[in-house]
Amino acid sequence: MKIGVVVHGPNIIDSNWALKLIDLLSGYGEVSARLGGTMGRTAVIDKSLEDIIDISKKLVPSDSLKLFNDANADVIFLINYGKSRVTGQVFGYKVYNHYLLKVAENNIPLIQIERPGEIDGSIISWNGDNNALIKDLSQKLDLNIVTPEEIYNNHFKQDKIDDGKIQRIVHGVSPDENIMVNSMVIGKSKSDKVTLIAKDGYITDIIGGTIKEHGVEKLGKVDLENAIVKTGLLRKSKVKPRVVEKNKSADIFKIAFLDHAGEDVYQFKDADLVVTVGDDTTLIASDILYRFNIPIIGITDGDLDKVVEDGFKAKNSIIFEFESGTDDIVGEKIHELIFKNEKILIRPRNSKNIDEIHGEIIKITNLLNCKYNIITI
Repeated sequence: MKIGVVVHGPNIIDSNWALKLIDLLSGYGEVSARLGGTMGRTAVIDKSLEDIIDISKKLVPSDSLKLFNDANADVIFLINYGKSRVTGQVFGYKVYNHYLLKVAENNIPLIQIERPGEIDGSIISWNGDNNALIKDLSQKLDLNIVTPEEIYNNHFKQDKIDDGKIQRIVHGVSPDENIMVNSMVIGKSKSDKVTLIAKDGYITDIIGGTIKEHGVEKLGKVDLENAIVKTGLLRKSKVKPRVVEKNKSADIFKIAFLDHAGEDVYQFKDADLVVTVGDDTTLIASDILYRFNIPIIGITDGDLDKVVEDGFKAKNSIIFEFESGTDDIVGEKIHELIFKNEKILIRPRNSKNIDEIHGEIIKITNLLNCKYNIITI
C-alpha cells in the first residue's frame, strides 16, 4: 500500500509525533512524507528530518495533498498538532475543502490525525469508507473518532454571515493573541470570538479584536475568503536550533532584501547577508537564517508582535532600532538606493562586505535625519 503523509506545522514535529506517526504508518505500507505549509521547515531542519520529510517545495497543505492524489497514493494522511481541538479540526475542514477544488477525482481516502498524545486528540476520515483503518489507528493511538459532520455542526453550522459584508470568522482564538493574515500581523484578539471584516479587498475591522493599521496597510489588498489566517505563536516550542553548513562562493557576496514577508525567507538561504525591514520580519527571518549561519541587518522601530517563542540571530548581525513608524521609510530608501529596487545585490566578496552595507545604511539614515540605536550580535 502506498501511503502519502502531509506534515503540517512545527508542533507536530517538535513534539516528535511526526516521526512516531511515520514509523507507525510504515507498518501498513510504503510511506512518503512531505511538508505542507511553511513554518514547519525550520522544525524539520532542527530535527534533521530532511531525508524523511520532503521540504524541497513551498506548498500549502492542500497542494501537498494534491501531489499525493496525482501520484495515485492508496491513502493520504494529514497530520497536525493544532494549539487546540477546535483550531486543529477547523484547519482540517478548510484544507479538505480547498483540496476538493484542486483534484479531478476524490476517490483516495484522506485521514487526518490531530493532536496525538492529547486527551482531546482525534482522527477524522474526510472521505470514503475507512472504518477498519480508522478504528485500528484510533485504538493504537488512543484517539477520539470524529466525523466531518460533527466538525461542521460544531464549528460552522452556527456561523452567521452578513451577506452585505465580506467577513471571515476565526475559530479557536484566545484573548490577547496576534492575528496574522498571509504572514502579516493585522491585529490582536480581545475575546474568543473574532471576525475579520473586509471591504473592497481591504480589511476594515476586527470584531472581537483590535486592528493594527500599520499591519493592514502593509498587507494591502487581500482575498479574505482564501487567505491564510493564524493566531497566536507560529512556533511555541523552545528548541535547540541546528546550524546547517553551506558552501560559500570565494568570489561573490550575495545580499538579499526582505520587506515584511518573514515566512518567505527560505528563498534566500543561499545569501551571505539579508537586510530585513520590520520588527516581526526581522525576528522570524533572523531565526530561520540562523540555521544557515546567515547574518541579517534588521531595520526595526519597536513595533514588535511576538510571533515565535525565541528568536535566534547569527553572528555579525546588526539591528537598527528607529523611532516608531520610520522603519518602512528607511527600508524603502535602502531598497531604492542600495538595491536599486531589486531583491538581490551581488558584490565582489571581501572582508568588509557587511561593514560596507552598514555604512551605506547609516548614510541613508543621516540623509533622512532619522534617530536610531544600533545593536550588534
